[in-house]
Amino acid sequence: MRLSLNTVTVKERWGLADCIEGCARHGIPGISPWRDVLQAMGVEAAAKRIRDAGLVVTGLCRGGMFPAVDAAGRAAAIEDNRRAIAEAHAIGARCLVMVCGGLPPGSKDLPGARQMVCEGLHAILPEARAAGVTIALEPLHPMTCADRSVLSTLGQALDLCDELGAGTGVALDVYHVWWDPELAQQVARAGSRIAAFHVCDWKVPTTDTVFDRGLPGEGVIDIPAIRRMVTAAGYAGGFAEVEILSKRWWSEDPDAVVAEIKERHAQFV
Repeated sequence: MRLSLNTVTVKERWGLADCIEGCARHGIPGISPWRDVLQAMGVEAAAKRIRDAGLVVTGLCRGGMFPAVDAAGRAAAIEDNRRAIAEAHAIGARCLVMVCGGLPPGSKDLPGARQMVCEGLHAILPEARAAGVTIALEPLHPMTCADRSVLSTLGQALDLCDELGAGTGVALDVYHVWWDPELAQQVARAGSRIAAFHVCDWKVPTTDTVFDRGLPGEGVIDIPAIRRMVTAAGYAGGFAEVEILSKRWWSEDPDAVVAEIKERHAQFV
């Protein structure tokens, strides 16, 4: 499930058409789909359906996954990201969220993987700028460094934005950055480059580091404090996207989950 107040994408139980209708029914003004459900519906059909529902597309998830074992794999990743940019443009997404990718299979070369990410981003930036699609780098918790993202801190993401220049920003997900002792400093540094703000909670204990996220208020993250940082930094997007990757919540009735999230959003975000 990816829900934002903003967005609903309850991938296990709803298709994208159901998510669009569910957002409208529950008074949620925006949506941030994942590419698989977008492609399953058809990009043009989805774009029309979203427009007809009057929803803001706060982002498209995800691009990235640049590191690969050989040049052919890296070229294929770049072409896939170019397709992602075109999809984001077609649905009017405010940004394309980048999960940059982990170590290539069999590799232990972390600096090399980070260089592949940098090179891949440089390669796609001309298309993104031409399309008016902001590339939003999302740092992921260090536990994902090997398999999902070699970009682990907000500071690293901003350093890369500094190098890449115009057309880039960051997607700040509290699940991935709440632990960072430099968070306040780096959020202030990010300023208007914050392109998306994702919220959920870190449960104790966490039984699965990918698929056991909590609803706001279920865990230990001080979400209101981070939201205040983001607002003070100048985040102009307005939306706080509730992103719940959770086998538990995916098994519940989607309408009931959305209603619960709306209540918790009002109380804990």
